Amino acid sequence: MESSTVAKCKAKKRKNSTHTAQEEAKRFKTEQRDDEVLQCGPASCLPRVSVLPDCLQQPIALNELTELLQYAALGKAGGIKKPSWCRLRHHRKVKGVNVVIVEDLTQNHFYKHYLCLQHLRTSYTSRVTFTPSSVDVVSGIFSSQVPKQDSLSVSKPDEELQEAMKNHPIITVFGTERRGLTAYVLTEDEMIKNNYPVKGMPGFEEFVCTNCADCVTDSSPLFGIDCEMCVTKDGKELTRVSLVDGDGKCLMDELVKPPNHILNYCTKFSGITPAMLQPVTTTLQDVQEMLIRILPHEAVLVGHSLEHDLIALKLIHKHVIDTSLLYKRECGRRFKLKVLTGIILKRKIQTEDMLGHHPTEDALAALELAQYFIKTGPRQVLEIHWKALWRETREEPSQSHRFSDVLHALGRSVAVLGKDSSHKQCNSDKEVLKSFRNLKTQPFFSVLQFSTLSNHLKSYFPHQERHHQMTCSRLQDMCVVFAGPFPTGFSDGDVKQLFSFCGAVRKVKMLNTVVRVHAEIEFELLEGAMLAVKTLNGLNVLGQSIKVQRPVCESMLDLDVTLKALMGDALNARHLYAVKMNHSMTECISTSTKVNGHASDAECLDVTPVKTVNGLLPAKINKWLHLNTSKSELCEESVRETFGHFGTVKRVILSAKPKESTGHARIVFVNSEDRRAALNSSEDLWKKNYLICPSLTPVHLPSWVGAEIKETTHRHSSAQEQQMDVVMRKLDRCLQKLFRFLPAGTLSVVVLLGHASTNGHLPGLCLMEVKQDC
Repeated sequence: MESSTVAKCKAKKRKNSTHTAQEEAKRFKTEQRDDEVLQCGPASCLPRVSVLPDCLQQPIALNELTELLQYAALGKAGGIKKPSWCRLRHHRKVKGVNVVIVEDLTQNHFYKHYLCLQHLRTSYTSRVTFTPSSVDVVSGIFSSQVPKQDSLSVSKPDEELQEAMKNHPIITVFGTERRGLTAYVLTEDEMIKNNYPVKGMPGFEEFVCTNCADCVTDSSPLFGIDCEMCVTKDGKELTRVSLVDGDGKCLMDELVKPPNHILNYCTKFSGITPAMLQPVTTTLQDVQEMLIRILPHEAVLVGHSLEHDLIALKLIHKHVIDTSLLYKRECGRRFKLKVLTGIILKRKIQTEDMLGHHPTEDALAALELAQYFIKTGPRQVLEIHWKALWRETREEPSQSHRFSDVLHALGRSVAVLGKDSSHKQCNSDKEVLKSFRNLKTQPFFSVLQFSTLSNHLKSYFPHQERHHQMTCSRLQDMCVVFAGPFPTGFSDGDVKQLFSFCGAVRKVKMLNTVVRVHAEIEFELLEGAMLAVKTLNGLNVLGQSIKVQRPVCESMLDLDVTLKALMGDALNARHLYAVKMNHSMTECISTSTKVNGHASDAECLDVTPVKTVNGLLPAKINKWLHLNTSKSELCEESVRETFGHFGTVKRVILSAKPKESTGHARIVFVNSEDRRAALNSSEDLWKKNYLICPSLTPVHLPSWVGAEIKETTHRHSSAQEQQMDVVMRKLDRCLQKLFRFLPAGTLSVVVLLGHASTNGHLPGLCLMEVKQDC
């Protein structure tokens, strides 16, 4: 009977593969109507955001995020298409858009500290994995392209300039008056925010400090500096450095031999070739000593994005002027040195006919740009070069506008607060929130950058990669069970076969102790581990009673509280996890007690004990194991037929891996009452060979811990864990205060940026919700 059902399902599946585009569209509209069942009454006309079902387990990147933000801000009237991965219903009623960017926080951090983030996990009903971006997110949002509209009215240049003078970042940071050079030297806080090497900050312990004075004056000498780098196994390393004095005289132009083998000379940009470095014997330490000897105590170093040069030099210098931060652009974007030199100095550098950049030329250009800015003053710099630099986009496609330009042209107010603030500079998340709440008028489109947590991570966990590995390891423990003792000769394949009926098994590690055989089993999803403990603990396998239990460690003490919270997660409210077993396996497991709709302790597997032969199980027993633990294959039609009796089944999610048979499914009901009815009928479902439990793993995660984790003996101390919990709660409270302050109808998006490194990316998380009337 069962085999015929599976055959029918397979035949149906082959038939369904020939669906036409019209049929797929019809299915999409049906799901949309199902959604609207939940939205009856006045609430049905309110804006609402949700991720499309087919995109739930597909991470989004920066370009997908901008699709949503542009659609929310401009809509169809602005010529914007609907986002490809989500729905924003009643977008015309969106009153504003607020984006919060939390640096260095990953998806794993969110679920590791899930209980501490009560506001984030309960107030935001849409959640999707976010791929870390290689470009600045704020810049990426505002510089994204929007199709040109004929009806778009643009102000006159003079009016634009006068309006820009009020809130332009150059004016808000430096004022309008001409001042001495000390007004443009970066403060220590500004250096830290822009990733400059600063004494005492983690990661710069081995850097050399110059002999600079504690403070400088307006008459202190300026020195332009620029470096070229190559790529080695340790990342970017120095290959050339140039230094010029205030008169433009070259004081130093040295090639440097890196200590490590060069993987990429980056000749296109650096101009460095293998032949140039072959005879070189100058080392990094040599050029450090030269610079310390040349630079006077009151020297001010000038460069363009100078932090990269100082990091390559492994040098700490207190007093710097960064021309990329002098000629400020909105939303944290920076001009290229080549563009500034061409427009302001009327000189071409880094031309295509050159082999790479010339550091002496670049150092001189940065020096002269700083001298011009200081001599001319911020107001006049803006007035003289407004049209060439700030009003026009140099690389703008002919058929599009920048998103920020369109917002301004339409009179939609914009604010950026945080490290790239267009208003007051903020040093903490509290200051960012306070500055936002103190704005005279609430902006239509706002971006807030929260970096306190990032600073905390860098301070408490200087070895970032190790910290992220330990965070993943703690999450991994939630999917692990230990089982045994098993009969002698029981292999990892046998263990996997036995436990896989509870859920997809990620890996099995055999633990061969002196006397007995045990195993560590890691599941892909939380549900698999839960069902294994509830159904297989006490199972009698070939005369051997096995114990199935969770790892015993400090991080697991609140596991039951975490699992209960996950059961009540908005993403899981209408979801059910189901396992289909073959009939013989069902008979082996007792279901005398039910807890939350799933089996409690298993009693026995009625198999007569047998003797091993040379330490191995007899062939007939291996055959028995294969027959009695083989999974029953599920198909969508049979699942809908079985669970449709409890209410409307909106969606059935089978294996995340196509072409792979599965005995497990996630069932999504139209409302939570239908799910509750199914859970209350667990014994009836058991008779039909179904084992069920509430969903625990949020639907956007195809696997609870996505990446392979390196084994590590390092563990966070209790003090570190407690401190992280405290910081996470503070972040959550800050975000809660912000959310409450937002006007009703505001699309609120919180982006945990994730972590990018040379060893790979750890994904972030994007949370979305439209603020409703209280």
